[in-house]
Amino acid sequence: MSPNGSDRSPRRPMRRKLLQALTAGLVLATATGCTYKDFPRLGMPTPTTEEAPRILSLWQGSWAAALAVGVLVWGLILWSAFFHRRSRTKVEVPPQTRYNMPIEALYTVVPLIIVSVLFYFTARDESKLLDLSKKPDVTINVVGFQWSWGFNYVTPVDGVTGDAKTDANLDAIPNRFKDDFPANAGGVYDVGTPGTRNPQTGNPGPTLWLPKGKTVRFVLTSRDVIHSFWVVPFLMKQDVIPGHTNAFQVTPNQEGTFLGKCAELCGVDHSRMLFNVKVVSPDLYEKHLKDLAKKGQTGYIPAGIAQTSHEKNRETNNL
Repeated sequence: MSPNGSDRSPRRPMRRKLLQALTAGLVLATATGCTYKDFPRLGMPTPTTEEAPRILSLWQGSWAAALAVGVLVWGLILWSAFFHRRSRTKVEVPPQTRYNMPIEALYTVVPLIIVSVLFYFTARDESKLLDLSKKPDVTINVVGFQWSWGFNYVTPVDGVTGDAKTDANLDAIPNRFKDDFPANAGGVYDVGTPGTRNPQTGNPGPTLWLPKGKTVRFVLTSRDVIHSFWVVPFLMKQDVIPGHTNAFQVTPNQEGTFLGKCAELCGVDHSRMLFNVKVVSPDLYEKHLKDLAKKGQTGYIPAGIAQTSHEKNRETNNL
């Protein structure tokens, strides 16, 4: 019982609680280590390909939609808590409403509209990102295996004989991808182990070289289990599946060495499946291919598990 004889227990002022909540939110927002320049990307790294801004825009739009819904829901909750709380002087139960058809229709239709809008923009951007109608300048077969990566550079190299379209090591790749392979592409390769390190940065994993300003198509194959090829600042990743070939293409527009990793839990040493991506000028890229040829790394490493018959039938029916 309070000192004045009332049986009402003392309550902390609502304004004090609200101030504490706002303070906690401000601390949470400012303790993330992001600068004002990083904040608009909402945790995403700086895009380094021509396609990445599309992904960043979709990410930002999703956050904006989520924030708008959150503000609406939080506002309704606070409004209900403040304006429909029980009076201290009145104890009667307020009028009860069994159903309200307009409100029930509203909270059924609005979520459907929100999901439909998100689905539209996601499907639109996904179709653009996975479009392979443009013939690439460079084709690289990325081979995932436990516990590292191999890179087949499918391109003609001076002094290297062979043809990627008929090479037995690339039999796992469907003909619909081989049709875009350059003619008489003897090719070179690079392959790593978990202990491989980039000589310039010391970062673990093999290094994939790419030419700046050229459209690069990645043809993804696996030798064992499902992996996922993820170059972090490309903002794009795709599964590497045994018996099924995936592909996408990007155009790097910023030179530098970037980190890549497997984004699919693929076994006990999944965390060691790291690699590097070095984007250089086209001249340095061509020089690197010649250096691989001088080291004797000519031809191709095995691409992986051949397509299963049902997967071949699926692709044939979808063409």
